[in-house]
Amino acid sequence: MATDAANRVQLAVSHWKPRFVANGIDVNDFERVQAATTEWAEWAPNWKAVGDVHRELAESAAARGRVVSATEAFQRAAWSYHLGKFLWFEDPHLHREMNALVTATYARALPHLDPPGERLEIPFEGTTIPANLRRPRGVSRPAVVLLVPGLDSVKEELFAMEQDFLRRGMATLTVDGPGQGESAPRFPIRADWSSVVRPIIDALEARPDVDAGRVGLMGISMGGIYGPLAAAREKRIRALVALAGPYDLSACWPALNPLTRAGYVFYTKSKDEDEAFERTKALALHGVLANVEQPLLVIHGARDRLFPPEQAERIAREAPNATLLLYPDGNHVCNNITYKYRPAMADWMSERLDA
Repeated sequence: MATDAANRVQLAVSHWKPRFVANGIDVNDFERVQAATTEWAEWAPNWKAVGDVHRELAESAAARGRVVSATEAFQRAAWSYHLGKFLWFEDPHLHREMNALVTATYARALPHLDPPGERLEIPFEGTTIPANLRRPRGVSRPAVVLLVPGLDSVKEELFAMEQDFLRRGMATLTVDGPGQGESAPRFPIRADWSSVVRPIIDALEARPDVDAGRVGLMGISMGGIYGPLAAAREKRIRALVALAGPYDLSACWPALNPLTRAGYVFYTKSKDEDEAFERTKALALHGVLANVEQPLLVIHGARDRLFPPEQAERIAREAPNATLLLYPDGNHVCNNITYKYRPAMADWMSERLDA
């Protein structure tokens, strides 16, 4: 058992170090946690300790009126809490605590970001979908890019991606949909993402400060399958990016690592891996892509260890208006080459929404 626990630590390190660093974690924090963690049970507590350090720095700066320093430290704290627990389920109480800390801590930063963020709560099936809206400075009615997380990402993690769109004059709306972040306790993962996107665009249409006639969608990992599933039915999506998504999740299941499989059990609210696998069969694009007539940019890394590049190639082949960017040196989500794919993705989206 100890050997398996140690292997899980090494799995986390080998799979997700580029992701942590690409999305705001200081590499020195990562290496300190790695050095201090020998058992998987220690992983989230060690990351919580890192988050607490940054939160204390943030509170101290805020008390002195140092808004910029406080904002950045609150962000680092939130990212530490999230990335410490996203595929860690050893202690349900601690997992829930860290999930709540992500939202509460990032909320302290949100109004002070540049440009600022606004929390939205969009009516959805008797409750709400939480979202963060950010609008670029100097643009009265910008196009909007809906950013959809994947299996284990959350809206607060996507700040760096937001920046690429915002700098090009587009607004961003980053959501926690079913199985994600704040929504995970209320809703399991679902395939019908048109039911999720529809009320979101309805809410945007009611706002005078964004142009809901120019809505794009960028989905990450599993968000890369949610986007086409939504766009096949919701034609108000003008253009979409599928970043590192699968064509058929069940076909990828046998090769998934045990941490990711555990995530599917947790976020689908399944009792075990067998039930989770059965639920993955609904997360596929068979017969769907012919109805995705909007421009679709498929981005994938040839070194992706979760979803083989053949999955991306099939998406691009079956969608009638698709373009494939396959990076030979890219890992999952191409987190090791963000300087290549993020500008390309944001430029492509800007050109489609401005057309």
